[in-house]
Amino acid sequence: MSTAGLVPGLADIVGRENVLEGDGLAEDYAHDEALGGAPCAPLAVVRPTTSDQVARILRLATERRIPVTARGAGTGLSGGCVPRADAIVVSFERMKRILEIDTENHVAVVEAGVTLDELNTALAPAGLLYPVFPGENSATLGGNVATNAGGMRAVKYGVTRHHVLGLEAVLATGEMIRSGGKLVKTSTGYDLTQLIIGSEGTLALVTRVTVKLVPLLAHRATLLAPFRTLAGAVGTVPALLVHGVGPLMVEYIDQVTMMAITAQSGVELGVSDAVRAETQAYLLVVVEGRTQERVDEDMEAAGGVLGEHGAIDVFVLQPNAASELVAAREKSFWAAKRAQASEVVDIVVPRASLAPYMEKVREIAERHATMIPGCGHAGDGNVHLAVFEPDEEKCSALLRELFRAGMSLGGVISGEHGIGRVKKRYFMELEDPGKIALMRRLKQAFDPAGVLNPGAIFD
Repeated sequence: MSTAGLVPGLADIVGRENVLEGDGLAEDYAHDEALGGAPCAPLAVVRPTTSDQVARILRLATERRIPVTARGAGTGLSGGCVPRADAIVVSFERMKRILEIDTENHVAVVEAGVTLDELNTALAPAGLLYPVFPGENSATLGGNVATNAGGMRAVKYGVTRHHVLGLEAVLATGEMIRSGGKLVKTSTGYDLTQLIIGSEGTLALVTRVTVKLVPLLAHRATLLAPFRTLAGAVGTVPALLVHGVGPLMVEYIDQVTMMAITAQSGVELGVSDAVRAETQAYLLVVVEGRTQERVDEDMEAAGGVLGEHGAIDVFVLQPNAASELVAAREKSFWAAKRAQASEVVDIVVPRASLAPYMEKVREIAERHATMIPGCGHAGDGNVHLAVFEPDEEKCSALLRELFRAGMSLGGVISGEHGIGRVKKRYFMELEDPGKIALMRRLKQAFDPAGVLNPGAIFD
């Protein structure tokens, strides 16, 4: 590795004012929002404005064998954009152009640093929406691609990989590749778009994204159903979806988490003390549609299913209360962080296995004499569990049990946050060694010098 003259070399590419080092480095560049792992300041941060500049940066890094970590908004929860001390960070904060909104093909082409909020604000006048919503509007499209972000709307619209039609990306060698495009299907060779999605900056740096859009639907209603048991709440989900309602969101929130997020937000739900006393968990169901009549029909059908499967009651929330509760649910991570959770995991299992998985979670919590509260995307089997165990060794053992329990039911360690650095040791220990070996060979093909985000996903 050669760092001599590194800053002047980077400055020749992007201008001296866009190379940050030493006292000029903001603390934010050293971490993301993961609860685990230690922050680490890089050698330098470089802020390009064009794909060509990214290519030149990567050529320089490969020539000098200097690690490179890409950074969007830093909203990730797995340590995926935490750099090494000997690395440079390529920040996409200045690559924020919305290059095209194609209303005929229902696609948008954006640079990697465009945020979800910026894109959907620009789409609204055209009556269109980019529907993937991982709970943080300040997240960038590039960061969403890196982790294959999901969120509460995944039960209806899927996750990032279902809406990314094409990419422009730069390899470690400085070669630029373009995959996909404004096409809704392809059967032409390897699908490099899908391979890069979820690779956490270890295969290439994404510079442009072509995304699929959907119509922005004007009408919405929200149901809240309390259940006497958590298993009863999550066990209702398959029946709800089989009924054909097609909800926008199906979230479960256990009683502890509901108390925390409503106290944090101040939202009033209109649930009586008597009902709350009986309740262990809630299902939050949101339906949307082109007309209010269709929404009313779906709401009635969903309410019937919830009642038939053991809901204590079914409440139709007023629009203000509904939006406040959804916003509070989106911020449940911050409630867990404020309560000093050691870790928040995002295990995903087949949704019909949610009830048996939550029973395993209860058994693990009892065995470790702790509580493991949480909430999650019940519609797609993705649970977010807050682990409270300050002893690092005991916490590691507890996490390992949670991951193993999910995998035993056909699940995986991460549904949407990614592996990053925080979950790497569990991924390497519990995943099929043959799959990891294949991933290593793919990494070698894309990044022969091993400079792209080393230490993320696997060592």
